[in-house]
Amino acid sequence: MSNSAESTLQRTPLFEEHRALGAKTIDFGGWDMPVQYSGIIDEHQAVRQRVGLFDVSHMGEIEVTGKEALQLVNWVATNDASRLVDGQAHYSALLYEHGGFVDDILVHRVNEEHYFLCVNASNQEKDFAHIVALNRFQAEVRLSSPDYVQIAVQGPKGVPLVQSLCDRDLSGIKYYWFVDDAVAGMSARIARTGYTGEDGFELYVSPADGPRLWRLLLEKGKEFGVTPCGLGARNTLRMESAMALYGHEIDASILPPEAGLNWIVKPAKGDFVGRDAVTALQESGISRKLCGFEMQGRGIGRDGYSVLVNGEAAGWVTSGGPSPTLGKNIGLCYLPVESATEGTAIQIVIRNQPVDAVVVKTPFYKREKS
Repeated sequence: MSNSAESTLQRTPLFEEHRALGAKTIDFGGWDMPVQYSGIIDEHQAVRQRVGLFDVSHMGEIEVTGKEALQLVNWVATNDASRLVDGQAHYSALLYEHGGFVDDILVHRVNEEHYFLCVNASNQEKDFAHIVALNRFQAEVRLSSPDYVQIAVQGPKGVPLVQSLCDRDLSGIKYYWFVDDAVAGMSARIARTGYTGEDGFELYVSPADGPRLWRLLLEKGKEFGVTPCGLGARNTLRMESAMALYGHEIDASILPPEAGLNWIVKPAKGDFVGRDAVTALQESGISRKLCGFEMQGRGIGRDGYSVLVNGEAAGWVTSGGPSPTLGKNIGLCYLPVESATEGTAIQIVIRNQPVDAVVVKTPFYKREKS
């Protein structure tokens, strides 16, 4: 990559930390981000067995505040934010009128007049413009991404690692809940969320505090076996857990029922953008469905590869690669509903050659809860 190309990439406040650790970085949606440090498999296994540290500061944050903040959030997003209480979060989506995804998001209720949205990095400006254009309420919308460094501490040792830097007892924070408190004396939003299928926290702190917190987590984390991790391991971890990635499993052409995300759509709450299109599809029934597959023959089913059923083109791979945990090549794909059943024999076209695979149940991996 040329210096001029490098200079156009955005960098998080932790970039120099990654460089000092010898991370390999790549262009990820316009961001110069670490893809790996010690290696994707090593980092993946560290998260499954101990604890991994991820810089996810490229993610976007949007704040919705004001007397009618709830009304705006419930108008633009599919899940029912009126069910949230202070300190609770949920998974949701922004849709276009035709029902396709603008983005998938996390909605956090700070209080009745303040909602904190975490959105995908490459979509943050688009999401912000989308929400602003639909704002007909007494609510303010602010793109606050520059105000935060986000560090994900993931794995079975993730909770005790963060706890070692906090005076507050974190054991009472349930999955998809959060508190605003301090980590090592630094003001932080401590959210029990993640994108790896493991327990842990996502920590939001100021850019000024980010590098210090990163270094403290690495230093204190030595006793827990901490490993700095890049986006490569983050992808294999979320794929094993069958978590959707925007631009792969979901995009403007996909509706929630097709992606297996009916559960984040709450038509009973009242009207919202995309409601009519989604309910019409729910009533008529979907024709295609996201499902998991496992390779039977040699090869990896990569993103975009064609999927055959009975020798005929029937779908496409959205994500695929090796599963370090299972020791198998796995993936996610869209298939006609009648073919998207466990045990169905399919073929993935790899370098113009059909290779045997089979539809399997997802998630491929699910952690055992203590």
